[in-house]
Amino acid sequence: MLYLLRRALFKARAKLNPQLLVDAKAYHLIGESGLFDQDYYAKVVGSIAPYKDLLSHFVAVGHRKQFSPSPFFSTEYYLSQNEDIRQAGVNALAHYIEYGEAEGRSPNPFFNPKEYLELNPDLAAFDKSLLFHYLQLGRAEGRRVSASDIVESSLSPYQAWISQNETETYAEIHQGLASFSHNPLISIVVPVYNPDEQHLIDCIESVRNQSYPHWELCLADDKSTQEHVKPLLEHYAQLDSRIKVVFREQNGHISAASNSALEEATGEWTALLDHDDELHQHALYYVAKALHEQPDSEFVYSDEDKIDQQGKRSDPHFKSSWNLDLLYSQNYVSHLGVYKTQILKQIGGFRIGFEGSQDFDLLLRYSREIDQSKVVHIPRVLYHWRMVEGSTALGAGEKSYTTEAGIKALQDHFQALDKPVHVEKGKHDNIYKVSWLMQEPPLVSLIMPTYNGYAITKQAIDSIIEKSDYRNFEILLVDNNSDDPQALAYFDEIDKHEQVRVLRYPHPFNFSAINNFAAKHAKGEVLGFINNDIEVINPEWLTEMVSQAVREDVGCVGAMLYYPNDTIQHAGVITGIGGVAGHSHKYFKRGEHGYFSRLHLVQNLSAVTAACLLVRKSIFEQVDGLNEQHLAIAFNDVDFCLKVQAAGYRNLWTPYAELYHHESITRGAEDNPEKVERFNKEMNYMKNTWKTHLNVDPCYSRNLSTTREDFSLEM
Repeated sequence: MLYLLRRALFKARAKLNPQLLVDAKAYHLIGESGLFDQDYYAKVVGSIAPYKDLLSHFVAVGHRKQFSPSPFFSTEYYLSQNEDIRQAGVNALAHYIEYGEAEGRSPNPFFNPKEYLELNPDLAAFDKSLLFHYLQLGRAEGRRVSASDIVESSLSPYQAWISQNETETYAEIHQGLASFSHNPLISIVVPVYNPDEQHLIDCIESVRNQSYPHWELCLADDKSTQEHVKPLLEHYAQLDSRIKVVFREQNGHISAASNSALEEATGEWTALLDHDDELHQHALYYVAKALHEQPDSEFVYSDEDKIDQQGKRSDPHFKSSWNLDLLYSQNYVSHLGVYKTQILKQIGGFRIGFEGSQDFDLLLRYSREIDQSKVVHIPRVLYHWRMVEGSTALGAGEKSYTTEAGIKALQDHFQALDKPVHVEKGKHDNIYKVSWLMQEPPLVSLIMPTYNGYAITKQAIDSIIEKSDYRNFEILLVDNNSDDPQALAYFDEIDKHEQVRVLRYPHPFNFSAINNFAAKHAKGEVLGFINNDIEVINPEWLTEMVSQAVREDVGCVGAMLYYPNDTIQHAGVITGIGGVAGHSHKYFKRGEHGYFSRLHLVQNLSAVTAACLLVRKSIFEQVDGLNEQHLAIAFNDVDFCLKVQAAGYRNLWTPYAELYHHESITRGAEDNPEKVERFNKEMNYMKNTWKTHLNVDPCYSRNLSTTREDFSLEM
């Protein structure tokens, strides 16, 4: 109340000179808070005359125009959520700093100070803003804002990201165009059926406004019944000679209409566009640029986002490079896809009977005709997918028949490849589970190093023997200088089990050397590296992992590992996070979807943890096993996986193998100078050896954070 009275007095005084009078208290509060981003605000506001500095402008003028002072404080959002503050006309940021945070008011859709404090009770005595703590310290420390808000609300203020990253000028675009040695004609194929009039106009105009001029737009109307469609299409065909329109005599559904449009395509390349979606203004420029830089490309795809009825952008999908197993789990490629026209026509275009997943079916068939090493991913948002009623942009359930069509497309694809698989619906619509069938399940050698640790080792071995439905395995328990009588007695006892052998490694602890030693004694065709602090959850874990590991083009296979409190410890490894590597979706709750459902999807990743890793013995030997010389303790699994990847295999993570991981109970913490020095040496070795890969993980995105493990945006 005192704040509102003070603001009323200030407003009365401000009538004397409303442009130049600056609230000194608000200026001081905001300046001291660390929440005013000068670089960001400069981009938002442009000129600040006649004010002496950016903060003065914001305090006097900017906040009244609902300008945001940083990417992480949305003035518009704060006022929309707090009607009392909006009515009072006060400075939203100043109010948040002085009162709002303590009252539990949120500065943006993804940060709730009350939840942040509940999740991080050690911050109760922190003497500055909790938002300031999160931005300056909490993100780097991997602290969670909430269980899933970061992912569910598109990770961060996307509009701020756009302003920071989509900064190309037309001068730069024209300079790039002049440098192209070849300007391919790109045909844009659009099937049309009863779209909203304005959405169709926006769609067509998004093509006409392309900065790259060498295109043709091929539209096929599928006997629309709405009166505005035909005259609108005829108008554009007359307006622009690059626009071709076909009016079908019968309604044939989307595959038939798409084929009618494809028949008109004469371009070297063909891009697919839906009748109510839009292309980014530089979409075709960046496609042509990619083709100029990589002229042997055979397929090109980009990132995408969603737009609402008013054209506001949200929910960006930043994708990995070509990720075949992720594609088998979900059509992550989606939009924008650009194909060689000749190959599209050669394979017969879109197939009748696959409506709803006709693009997915097309891509799967197309992928069989090309060299997949020549697929190019453009890490830019080039496509805006409209969220309208009935569109899967709003959710997979909007068109439930699409899942069945996708299953049918996958079944047909694997039949064409002569691969024995079973395809079924995944955790929700439009994601799939592909089970690889094994005719002769191989012997698996599970290698488990241990030092003492009677209770946890017994728990791990018991859970494997008692819970696993895959029975063709042996356990090699490697004792590394244990001296606990109870543990030693257990080792002698378990050595008598027909599926267990106890090996002795009487040398100083070296994780790489221990596993290399055991691998030489392994009888199995498949090796499994298993920590002694794991505990099996689902019986089919080993069946799932072995069925993936025996695929000829797959290298290392990793599992879903949980902490005992059912938060995620490991859902694959992303290289580059924290300097070397981090764990995907660490600390997310069991059952959460993750970034675009990736916690439910089999996918290729650059690395997986050796706490539970399967690989064929032949591959292990091919890359000379683990690096016991330079990586005795840390990062040896990441290094091994990268060697396997470099040898031409795809590493893979599956959510269908679930185990608990009581992490590093045996070995203890890196808490003395000797261990710290060794860890730093191993980190430096990784940075020197894998520098290029650590800069950009091909299974991740350069647009996503390299300091956090939650797929938040790189800001």
